Amino acid sequence: MGSFNNADALKELSLIVPVWTMGEIAGEQVASVLAAVASGVGIAGCHGGMCDSFRNNTEWQFLTGSQWVAHPFNDGVEYEVNIVKSGSSPIVEGIQDFKVTSEQYYLHVDPAVDVLATTTFVLSEGEHSANGVITMPVVYTKKWGQGKVFYNSLGHHADVFDIPEAKELMRRGFLWAAN
Repeated sequence: MGSFNNADALKELSLIVPVWTMGEIAGEQVASVLAAVASGVGIAGCHGGMCDSFRNNTEWQFLTGSQWVAHPFNDGVEYEVNIVKSGSSPIVEGIQDFKVTSEQYYLHVDPAVDVLATTTFVLSEGEHSANGVITMPVVYTKKWGQGKVFYNSLGHHADVFDIPEAKELMRRGFLWAAN
């Protein structure tokens, strides 16, 4: 986290890759990251390391495009990741839908994101079931000033990226965000 203290050094980077879950961030630190990304530095990450980093900081959530809410079925759920085909991005070009066994992330999502892949939460018992089947973003991009934001909710276990499609999404997304 100390690296977020130097706004000038952050602006010299091509890409910020946060790997921090459920922490606290000082106002000056988040301001440094926001300014760096706005100036053209990319930010990219996965799972809780980016979108559950700082639950109490709405500026961070606004920058990253979502906030983790729950994984209703916990770990070990087999589900499908569906690539969005219309309006295709080079990040997903040629990548097919694939199955993963992990946590299925339920997010609060910024409506400005460009969704590249989704998953479907099956209807299950609970108060939330009145809402029906839910389609949730898994991979998305967005802009922040001159900077690019890439997020992939996969990654609870590193072996998820042994799946060729998941690994390729991360590789392409990081390269896209870094320009």
